[in-house]
Amino acid sequence: MTKVFTSILFFMLMGVVGGFQPAHAELRIEITRGISAAVPIAVVPFGYTGPGASPFDVAGIVAADLASSGRFDPMERKDMLEMPSSGAEVDFQDWRLLKAQVLVVGRVSPINADEYSIQFQVFDVFKREQILGYRMPTTRAAMRASAHYVADMIFEKLTGVKGVFSTQVAYVTVTGKGKDRNYELVVADADGANAKSISNSPDPIMSPSWSPDGRKLAYVSFEGGTSAVYVQILRSGFRQKVSSRRGVNGAPVWHPDGRRLALTLSQGDGNLDIYVLELTSGRLERITSHPAIDTEPEWRKDGRGLYFTSDRSGRAQIYELELLDKKAVRISREGSYNARPRLSPDGKQLSLVTLDRGNYRIGIMDLDRGTLRVLSEGKLDESPAFAPNGQTLIYAAREGSQGVLATVSADGQIRGRIASADGDVREPVWSPFPPN
Repeated sequence: MTKVFTSILFFMLMGVVGGFQPAHAELRIEITRGISAAVPIAVVPFGYTGPGASPFDVAGIVAADLASSGRFDPMERKDMLEMPSSGAEVDFQDWRLLKAQVLVVGRVSPINADEYSIQFQVFDVFKREQILGYRMPTTRAAMRASAHYVADMIFEKLTGVKGVFSTQVAYVTVTGKGKDRNYELVVADADGANAKSISNSPDPIMSPSWSPDGRKLAYVSFEGGTSAVYVQILRSGFRQKVSSRRGVNGAPVWHPDGRRLALTLSQGDGNLDIYVLELTSGRLERITSHPAIDTEPEWRKDGRGLYFTSDRSGRAQIYELELLDKKAVRISREGSYNARPRLSPDGKQLSLVTLDRGNYRIGIMDLDRGTLRVLSEGKLDESPAFAPNGQTLIYAAREGSQGVLATVSADGQIRGRIASADGDVREPVWSPFPPN
């Protein structure tokens, strides 16, 4: 077993819990490289029909969301010649002179003390045509979520791809040193706002995994110095210890049906193997039985097979296994090291950590062709996870001595950095789309 594989395995396996608590610092998304053909778009500050100034900046959130995708280049407000709030007020010639290709206008209207209406229109400036218009009810508390939904609708209309601005990310932060070190499992909006701590401990927390419905997280906590797998309901904060067997309890991942977990255990003979745990009955089934290390399971899209990392060929590589016959076949062929497989939403690609010219980087493997493409440029990148639309990956990287989160588009063209005000940030996972 290589030194790096041992290290990654340790961090995979390595909280005192309360309900949702405000996190100490929110993330900030910075696009470090977008596409050269990013669409110039003007998102005009939405008008407000109530008394006084608007208490919400819906347009600001929409513009920030679209900019964070790297595919749009929102105009600065100081450069806008006019501030229309409806299509009837738009002078298309002015916006053509400003080289805006797409124009978004809208208004927020109070209905009563807590209820509001958001109305917006999207125009093709050069064709002088409306391409999208919508009105939605909302509340004061839901205004930010509604703004993300507006951005999702615009993104999908303009790109044909479902937006992910209404989704969430979970990640682990580590602050302090020595006896003052603290681990937190945090859930935040996709733009890094509304960060909330759902678990914190002086002992390591790791390997968060979203349930298919986005309502629960499974994760590993080392409370009291021993590893255990927990399942926590996000809304209530209620959690259940589902595996605390002797030895290692690690790397939980949800089956597509939401009723089972695949995980890594070392019970019995002390060797690391893949097991499947049925959550309702507690029934445990051993899936691999090999003297090598088998870990980091990932369910196949049909739920009838698994991908996992194993060093049974001498170094870490990706294998696929059918549950019916439990026969494992190596599927990663390029490179001397490939680990941490995570399946794309369409089931056609695996993201992974690959050794590239002496550096550990994020790659994507095409499952039909078996080809591997390296996407990231760091020295020690790890923990890749797809966004639910399959267009972007989030992963953990290092900047000097600090752990940060980063994003890269699945085609490698767009890169971003998600910075935190304090502490190391690691092990990100993107939520599924919210239920309809």
